[in-house]
Amino acid sequence: MSASPTMEDWLAAAVSSHERLSHLVGELGPDEVAGPSYCTDWSIAQVLSHLGSGAQIFGLFLRAGLGGGPGPGMAEFEPIWERWNALSPAVQSAEALVTDRIFLDQLVALDDQRRQSWQLDMFGEVQDLSGLLRYRLGEHALHTWDVAVTRDPTATVAPDAAALLIDTLGQLVARTGRAAEGPTRVSVVTDRPQRRFLVVSDGDGVRLRPADDRLPADGTPTLELPAEAFIRLVYGRLDPDHTPAGSRDQDTLDLLRRTFPGP
Repeated sequence: MSASPTMEDWLAAAVSSHERLSHLVGELGPDEVAGPSYCTDWSIAQVLSHLGSGAQIFGLFLRAGLGGGPGPGMAEFEPIWERWNALSPAVQSAEALVTDRIFLDQLVALDDQRRQSWQLDMFGEVQDLSGLLRYRLGEHALHTWDVAVTRDPTATVAPDAAALLIDTLGQLVARTGRAAEGPTRVSVVTDRPQRRFLVVSDGDGVRLRPADDRLPADGTPTLELPAEAFIRLVYGRLDPDHTPAGSRDQDTLDLLRRTFPGP
């Protein structure tokens, strides 16, 4: 992968995530699909329904950017959600994979000119295709983990997705982090890939900053863990039963779990 990820890098990881999910779902029986996922309020079928409706909505985003028009909004989203919610678990599961594949095939079919010229105002910021795929891969890779972990408690976020998502967490941290305690600073060191961050929580909210290669000398606690585990932590998916064995700083982990409680 290049130092600065390209649209092709993001697309390859999205295709890989789709293939991983397809393999996982293919191993599940009807009762398992209707059974619980890692998401407390959703069955596996409902997770897949969310990804299927999301693929349909992202297809609308894709077409809007190609046509130069405004992006879709709630008027377009709500009928899609209603339709998917009304499907049976078996149909939700099957259609989700088909719809996800259709969205990816539309991206793969774009020629270079359309890939380079595509842009759309999404969530208050103009995005290119890398930005579109960044949003999609974040939800797809984490929800794929929500399915994988029901069978394998040691499941991790796919390495290719983690390598891309680790450098995109700033906006998510600012949006979902909760400054539930007094001002705090936590140094985070990841591997696979190696990164250093500083999580700052104060009256202005929660922020994620790149850090230099030196360990903090001011008593700031340092948490070391795999990059995929830090991604899951920020997404609210690093409970004690799904934390890598090498991450031993329980007090710091608990502090960051409170900071990032998830949806």
